[in-house]
Amino acid sequence: MADKVRIGVVGLGIMGEQYVRIYNAHPLATVNAICTRNRKRLDEIGDKYGINTRVTDYLELLNRADIDAVCVATPDFAHYGPVKAALEANKHVLCEKPFTTLLSEADELLSIGEAHKHLKLQVAFNHRWLSSYYQGFASIRAGAIGRPIAGYARKNDTIYVSTEMINWAAQSTPIHFLGAHDIDLMRWFFASEPLEVRAYGAKGVLTERGIDTYDLIQAQVKFENDAFATFESAWIYPNTFPTIVDSFVEVIGSQGHLHFDRKRESIEMSTPKQFTYPKTFLTHEIFGKLRGAFVECLSDFVDSIVTNTEPKVTAFDGRQVTAVLDAVSRGEHEDRCPDAAIPERP
Repeated sequence: MADKVRIGVVGLGIMGEQYVRIYNAHPLATVNAICTRNRKRLDEIGDKYGINTRVTDYLELLNRADIDAVCVATPDFAHYGPVKAALEANKHVLCEKPFTTLLSEADELLSIGEAHKHLKLQVAFNHRWLSSYYQGFASIRAGAIGRPIAGYARKNDTIYVSTEMINWAAQSTPIHFLGAHDIDLMRWFFASEPLEVRAYGAKGVLTERGIDTYDLIQAQVKFENDAFATFESAWIYPNTFPTIVDSFVEVIGSQGHLHFDRKRESIEMSTPKQFTYPKTFLTHEIFGKLRGAFVECLSDFVDSIVTNTEPKVTAFDGRQVTAVLDAVSRGEHEDRCPDAAIPERP
């Protein structure tokens, strides 16, 4: 391998551009190629970050000998194809969350990954790198709050996200787009696998705007250790809400509890235009460089390649989150999603 891990980025939306910027500044990585079907966006990002190799077909990117690893930052529903092709092209892969939207696709990718054990396959559940969440994880493991009994996670967006920020909301749901992070966190905190799901969804606000997807989903998941957690995901908050996302996580144990309120993120700010809580924890520019949990997640992927160690978040971790999402989605044409057991891996 070259002195630096040579990376190709597939998908150049909000997250894809972050990948390009972060890896272009990384001491052990470099972005050698970028890919999106939108030629105007391709040239915009290429010019901005000095990336000369620009392609509209990810297969062309994967055929290049100067690419060691691929970051798949396509929309939720479009991860499977690029990840599969990248593994088969002998490239390491970092995949945006959720791993896939269909459990059958996740299982296939997991099998391909296991057949290519020399390759690293990481899912970008970057919340595990937030210092507060990691402190909670360590405290639970140390027995500080006793045995985990129940959890609650809320991650709700303003309607700007589902109507303006992304143009593919109809091909996803709020729990796929938002709740995947929280499902991963709770499974990590509980150190237990999901067993059963009961979910309810509501439609109306977005369908009236021509976007056929759920406004809100609540799912309750039972885990193998008898703990259970409720996950709420919505993307119809009014745009007057002071932050784009309202995020809260709670874990109740037999001898204590943990609360994580990320709406404020330690800072509040008022100006003549608005009152808000600027987001700083996941990624923020400090002294001209992006820093934060998202950056650390990407850096650890490079470390796993350089040191030939297992990624911090594995393909199996991604598969288990997809299993929950898949169970929720089985009733997507009904107001009430059915009770469903989590399928074990074949």
